Amino acid sequence: MSPGFDHLVRRLRLRHLELLLALADAGTMRAAASRLHLSQPAISKMLAEAEEALGARLFERSPQGVLPTPAGAAAVHRARVALGELAHARDEVQAIHRGASAVLRVGAFSVTAVVPAAVVQLRQRLPGAVVHIHEGRVNELIQRLLDGDLDCVFGALTTETLTSERLSLLQSEALLEDRLCVLAASDNPLVRRRRLRWTDLREAAWVAPPRQTLVRQAFMGAFLNEGLDPPVPVIEAISSITIGAVLRLDRSLLCAVRFEHARDEVARGGVKRLSVLPEIPLPPLGLFTRRGEVPATPVVQAFAREIRKAGTRSV
Repeated sequence: MSPGFDHLVRRLRLRHLELLLALADAGTMRAAASRLHLSQPAISKMLAEAEEALGARLFERSPQGVLPTPAGAAAVHRARVALGELAHARDEVQAIHRGASAVLRVGAFSVTAVVPAAVVQLRQRLPGAVVHIHEGRVNELIQRLLDGDLDCVFGALTTETLTSERLSLLQSEALLEDRLCVLAASDNPLVRRRRLRWTDLREAAWVAPPRQTLVRQAFMGAFLNEGLDPPVPVIEAISSITIGAVLRLDRSLLCAVRFEHARDEVARGGVKRLSVLPEIPLPPLGLFTRRGEVPATPVVQAFAREIRKAGTRSV
């Protein structure tokens, strides 16, 4: 550790980090003081100590409240990560004390067959491993990763993510290729046909996710590339439970999904994947971790290996 860092460790306490978060989240000295059960003079004194320790002004004061400076925003982010890591360390130590061998907090989009398969294999290789799966939108999960709430995020490596300002804070690794797939009930007449093209499916009754999703955009592009107006879905849904149910109840429906979803539905039975040309690629799926000098933990590295293995199976 550098002499400057030694000085920082001696001067800055966890309470200072809590103060930075309270000020950033609450927006006023009064609200931060109430949140931390301190007086406003005590809050002012602690903020001055934090600014002296870090060597920069962290918040601009005004009659309307406090606003982080650019340096303050960086300090708030690092404080959030540090406190998140500390909470994770507490939870992990307690879990290991109760008999766990490792703890993994992974974020993933909700429709994926490969994550459950990888988790099961991980636990077979690391008996006693405890895995917390947090499902949601990838962008929101990535923010939780940056905040220290998650160890890794499995999701699409989209152009938006790879060109965002957050990329400098992330380490990403492509693990699986992805593509657009078409599902139908097993007794749908189209299941028996070969060499289908998107033009053959223009008049079908479609189930598709909302417009802002990658799958819907790829679905629309498949028809636009053929010079056709994209079909308007008769059912718009994103829930895998809903999509699987309507496909099995109505044999006339077709559904556009990503490969991971297709694999999951086919494995459940009653649904088949149609072979449609040309294939429409989707952004690859990969693992996001926080960028830093400390490498990914062994359990995160093991999880990435199991993702690759689980992804080699096909529908």
